[in-house]
Amino acid sequence: MSKPIILTGDRPTGKLHIGHYVGSLRNRVLLQNEGKHDMFIFIADQQALTDNAKNPEKVRQSVGEVALDYLAAGLDPEQVTLFIQSQIPELAELTMYYMNLVSLARLERNPTVKTEIAQKGFGESIPAGFLVYPISQAADITAFKANFVPVGNDQKPMIEQTREIVRSFNHTYQADVLVEPEGIFPENEAAGRLPGLDGNAKMSKSLGNGIYLADDFDTVQKKVMSMYTDPDHIRVEDPGKIEGNMVFHYLDVFGREEDQATIAEMKEHYQRGGLGDVKTKRYLLDVLDRELSPIRERRLELAKDMGEVYNMLAKGSEKARTVVAKTLDEVKDAMGINYFK
Repeated sequence: MSKPIILTGDRPTGKLHIGHYVGSLRNRVLLQNEGKHDMFIFIADQQALTDNAKNPEKVRQSVGEVALDYLAAGLDPEQVTLFIQSQIPELAELTMYYMNLVSLARLERNPTVKTEIAQKGFGESIPAGFLVYPISQAADITAFKANFVPVGNDQKPMIEQTREIVRSFNHTYQADVLVEPEGIFPENEAAGRLPGLDGNAKMSKSLGNGIYLADDFDTVQKKVMSMYTDPDHIRVEDPGKIEGNMVFHYLDVFGREEDQATIAEMKEHYQRGGLGDVKTKRYLLDVLDRELSPIRERRLELAKDMGEVYNMLAKGSEKARTVVAKTLDEVKDAMGINYFK
């Protein structure tokens, strides 16, 4: 009996930050190590180009950076298939067929897309490719007949859009070809969408409020010491608030079971007064470094041979294309457009 299939990935628009790590990447490594699924993980360079078409060099360079982050975090190309989206042209063909099953109004209602359009400030100049990228995501997922898609909580609307496309295709063409996926979301609610260091709801390179898996210790230390806490906690003896305090939010996300008693005591102490921000930040730095230092060290070692990293991606892309070609053939059979078969 074949294993359930998992498909997930990231847009290469820069190095991955710790929001990516706790939101999905860490969970992917856990799923990989369980060995209960066939896993396909990809670098979505075509989707990255939907809002970076005039800066393809940014996307090209980021492909290698994301690959390094994947490998450093613990993804193993011997256990999972790692590939680059643009190297599978069949995905673009699937996207075209699915576009005919989705209305423009439905795309415009997608809450994740609406939020991203507002954040990027497109105004009236929304690239068509950006608006339809949920359809491209559906092609990625269904091409591998993925049963599960590990993503952050903000991607729930994308999973639902894919499920709608699957139902529409199977009903329209009276064929049981495509599989409805289910999302796998972070169990730790606080990790679902990690806020930026400044308290902004989004952690991103453009806002300069993120910690990256590639950051060295000194950089992480500087960023942690500048984190947003409680602006009214001016003196050490003042009672402080932990709600909206990024130091305690991050401790909730990154603290392990053995840290919980200490974190609980620090919260109580901070709220009654007598605990300074510097001390809480130093404790958070220790917690983060325990998690990030092994990743940082592996990444530095892997970066010494980028040729081997790209060879790994080439092999993974070849394997992935074989799988997608089979699904595309079945889709065209169902649609009746395999004319020469």
